[in-house]
Amino acid sequence: MSVRYAILGLLAQKPRHGYELRSAFEAVVGGDANWEVKPAQIYTTLERLEEADLVERTSDLGEGDEPSRRVYAVTGSGHAALKEWFAQGVTPDHQRDEFFVKLMTALVSGEGKLDRIIQTQRAHLFQELHAATTMRDSYDPFSEMAQILLLDKSIMHLEADLRWLDIAEMRLEEVKGQPLPEPEIRRRGRPRKVITDSGDPPRQTAVSRKQ
Repeated sequence: MSVRYAILGLLAQKPRHGYELRSAFEAVVGGDANWEVKPAQIYTTLERLEEADLVERTSDLGEGDEPSRRVYAVTGSGHAALKEWFAQGVTPDHQRDEFFVKLMTALVSGEGKLDRIIQTQRAHLFQELHAATTMRDSYDPFSEMAQILLLDKSIMHLEADLRWLDIAEMRLEEVKGQPLPEPEIRRRGRPRKVITDSGDPPRQTAVSRKQ
């Protein structure tokens, strides 16, 4: 979703063709190492934006229908959609965390050593923190403050993840001593009507299908 609106914003700055949009997006996010987009994603997004009347094709720099040569500009509807996006908050997706899934899978399967998994993750995060700090300190604060700002956010997330690992390690024995998460079993099949002798309206009960 962010790529869609970033493209609208870049086209609001000035009309661009697909290749230029990809380069401009990577410049905004601090390089493809931070957020890589494939050319196909750019062109597919442009097609969908055009179908939604949020962008329009203003010219074709080459012959034929070569996507990389089409120049696009934002429409009035596109400007309105962009303003609406700016007016909304963004909900971070912290609960879909791969490491937490790994930790819980090790717990329910009994196949992994939880303390070792936490130690390995902590060492990995320290390496990531060192790399991010080194990269941030290499930027010039007089001309590259946007990149520094982005890396500051990454560093703060890494520091928070490290603190969370300390908490998880302290609570590990409590987690082990509690019941394991179990899925909710839902009955399958259509409910059947049960006729009563009291003359009351028939009630329905769920009956599982035979497998």
